[in-house]
Amino acid sequence: MAQDLREGILLGLGNPLLDISATVDKDFLIKYNLNSNDAILAQEKHKPMYDELIEFYKADFIAGGSVQNTMRVAQWFLDKPRIATYMGCVGIDKYSKILEDKARADGLNIRYQYTNKESTGTCAVLITGKDRSLCANLAAANCFSPSHINEPENKKLIEIAEYIYVSGFFLTVSPETIQTVAQHAFEKNKIFMMNLSAPFLCEFYKTPMLAALPYVDILFGNETEADTFAKVNNFQTTDRKAIALKITQMEKVNKNRQRIVVITQGSDNILVAKDNTVIEYPAIKLPEEKVVDTNGAGDAFVGGFLAQLVQGKDIEVCIKCGIWAATQIVQRSGCTYEGKPNFTL
Repeated sequence: MAQDLREGILLGLGNPLLDISATVDKDFLIKYNLNSNDAILAQEKHKPMYDELIEFYKADFIAGGSVQNTMRVAQWFLDKPRIATYMGCVGIDKYSKILEDKARADGLNIRYQYTNKESTGTCAVLITGKDRSLCANLAAANCFSPSHINEPENKKLIEIAEYIYVSGFFLTVSPETIQTVAQHAFEKNKIFMMNLSAPFLCEFYKTPMLAALPYVDILFGNETEADTFAKVNNFQTTDRKAIALKITQMEKVNKNRQRIVVITQGSDNILVAKDNTVIEYPAIKLPEEKVVDTNGAGDAFVGGFLAQLVQGKDIEVCIKCGIWAATQIVQRSGCTYEGKPNFTL
């Protein structure tokens, strides 16, 4: 089926980052005032950390950035190059070359915007036991400008896409671009999807998030993001099923289809709010010794989901493929994989 898909049917926009992944101890997190299983943007006090990881720890370099990870995983399943297109901003340096080579090898159609103002963005992935703490120094990723999507070749790629996915992280960079592609998706009756991405976005980027939400056909998030979204938007409930339903009922401009909300809860059930009901899907619980690190699990889940969605599969198949993908990725370091996926229902 995937072989029948045309190139460019799936488009992702986000922040391309080179992950600098290392196993550290709790004292390292304390030193830089970080929490396990959190995701934040780097402040000035965090900047020395990246060199420290490279110099004193056995750091791995992994092509990263949430949406880029998701697009790579989708391509892994689809096994046909350039089904997915990815846009984001990088620097003109060796790190962007590493990123681009890796992403192209994985089959992505890369359409980076290049800037000489900043170096390519990096993300410290700090692994403590089975947990991970992410601290992103966006750098060049912050320089993405809407002019990029107006370049003729890129405009054409947006026009041929039928499924468009953005991360909540991109709200910190170019909410204007998100609104432009969201409006395009609405006018052409395309599927527009977004991820809540991190609790701090729900709280501190509430305005651009709520501006984008009316265009969102499918919204992804994890349990802490959903809890924070409900609190910030005064839902007055901590019941996640109720939260998921409430989000489906928020304003939506495209009346042709109801919003679907997908909430992952680690190794607990996945909640899917659709057509005014909530269905639970059991996650696969791995033995603890098989879990290497949880970095990229959420990105992989969406990648598996999208790989089935663009093939016209129903939501149940999409969810089960997402679960399978996340289960594979947590058994490896970072959002990496090998061989061909053997997902079956």
